[in-house]
Amino acid sequence: MVILFDQFHLPEDIYEIIFATPQQKIVAKVLIQEMKSNGGEVSKSVMSWVATQLHEGKLITAIDDPVYKGKEIRISYNKRQFYDRILTPMKSMGLIDYDLYKKTYKISTHFGQELQKIGFLWGQEAKKPPLPVRTRIKKPEEMK
Repeated sequence: MVILFDQFHLPEDIYEIIFATPQQKIVAKVLIQEMKSNGGEVSKSVMSWVATQLHEGKLITAIDDPVYKGKEIRISYNKRQFYDRILTPMKSMGLIDYDLYKKTYKISTHFGQELQKIGFLWGQEAKKPPLPVRTRIKKPEEMK
């Protein structure tokens, strides 16, 4: 998954940085809240139940969006897209871990650790001397 952000207009909400659409943001938030309410960990069958409830439009929850503040709303999201656009990217980025032995999904802190590694890699790249280049970019006046 690609995360594009503008350092001068960084949203306060992490979900807005990670997910492309408001619907994805809401579904991811609901998933994490469900996991938090179960001690930060849910079984594979609970995850499947959440995906099915979303697919059938039966998941009712309250969200922190100012438009829906204090109201419970019904959320619908395609099951296949849930796995492809929400759960799988969250696993690959290190937001959620899957334990093969216990068959559970758990909220993870690996995402923050990976971002620190990325920052470190950029710091190293910025300090490297320039490579000897065989071609060079010509200035407009040299191109005549």
